[in-house]
Amino acid sequence: MTDVWGDSAAKRRCFKVREQRQNAAHRVSYKRFRRRIIRRGSGEAPVASTPVAAGWRCGSGFESDPVCQRLELDSPPRHVGTTHSALQGNLEETALAAGASHRGAVTPLKTLRSHSAEGKPDSENDPKPGWVWRAGAQAGSDERTGHLPFDLLDEAPVGVQGKLVRRLAAPSLLDDYYTNLLDCSCSGITALALGPCVYLWDSEASTLVASLGPTPPAGPHSVSSLRWSPDGRLLCVGTRRGEIQVQLWDVEQKRRVRCLPSHLSVVTALSWKQQLLSSGSALGHILHLDVRAPPAPVGAGVQEEGVCSLQWSPGGERLASGSPDGLLSIWDGDVAGPRSHQPVCSMRQPSAVKAVGWCPWQRKLLATGGGWKDGALRVWDSQTGTCVTSVHTDSQICSLRWAERKEWLVTAHGLPHHQVALWDFPSLDTSHRLTGSNLPVM
Repeated sequence: MTDVWGDSAAKRRCFKVREQRQNAAHRVSYKRFRRRIIRRGSGEAPVASTPVAAGWRCGSGFESDPVCQRLELDSPPRHVGTTHSALQGNLEETALAAGASHRGAVTPLKTLRSHSAEGKPDSENDPKPGWVWRAGAQAGSDERTGHLPFDLLDEAPVGVQGKLVRRLAAPSLLDDYYTNLLDCSCSGITALALGPCVYLWDSEASTLVASLGPTPPAGPHSVSSLRWSPDGRLLCVGTRRGEIQVQLWDVEQKRRVRCLPSHLSVVTALSWKQQLLSSGSALGHILHLDVRAPPAPVGAGVQEEGVCSLQWSPGGERLASGSPDGLLSIWDGDVAGPRSHQPVCSMRQPSAVKAVGWCPWQRKLLATGGGWKDGALRVWDSQTGTCVTSVHTDSQICSLRWAERKEWLVTAHGLPHHQVALWDFPSLDTSHRLTGSNLPVM
């Protein structure tokens, strides 16, 4: 019996050793298999310059405020050869934000972007298109409608001081809630992005001044945001083509001043604080650039979610940023200070924080507009993070402005009413409504 059990034990030990060897071989084979899958799958990874955040960064935020007419944003082609450099761009943007916010140190963009996947400088592998200034008379009409930009469609008197309201043509206007394609300067020049170009309209003379556009032509909707400087001399244009750059234009001299390096994802929002330009991206990065200094950012911050709005307070003490997921963040005005990389306070609302505006006579207050699922106009105390007052508008709020002389809040609406509403402050009673549009009002 002893010998029999001894033989059985020996056999069991033999089988156990053999099984361990097979398991070890299996683990090695699986590791090799996994490495090969990862290498092959890297060619299909999300490109960092897609117009919306990658799936693991965006989550359900972009679904929180649907618009029925919203169009699909254009994504650059995903070529296998450029995937690595695009992913590296996302890392560069993260490194930029981390480097600029860490003790005020800034990592030069040239250092971060020294070589691409092929081992050559990026400037050799990725030539960037140039932008040109064209006179207003060179603007062509839209093939579908036959209208020129800002053509007069009709006009009618309204109840606000009995003035005429003119309806102007905006062919090829991108119907996207999360873009910022319209802005008016302090000198009355309106900038509007239509297709790949930006058109400048003199509201006093009712003439088309000029258009700015890429050459060779870029995608049909390459402009994602624009903003005038406080003095009305510089127009900043953020695009979504390849490496996103912030372009500054001197309108009086009719020339491009400089191209500032910015995000490697789409530039979703822009805001000025004197000579400091702040820009936000769909990946949640906020960069601060001094237009008079070298191109490296002077400060940076990272929001938990993507950025769809940016607004400096009138005195520059605070910066407000909004996200598609309803996050409103308040940042300290010292962009290079120790608290610059984290918001001072954060608030939540049920839908996207796209419309944001600071009160010019009570500087701690700011107003936000809710999206399609919410439609509420709220006024917040930025110091305590509490909602002071609110009113439901029953419509998507695309943008808002404060009218200081009348102490009004002016809101522009999308679905379903497509109107402009004037609200008395602080009661938030409706003063006037301007109707007649069948598309969202910007």
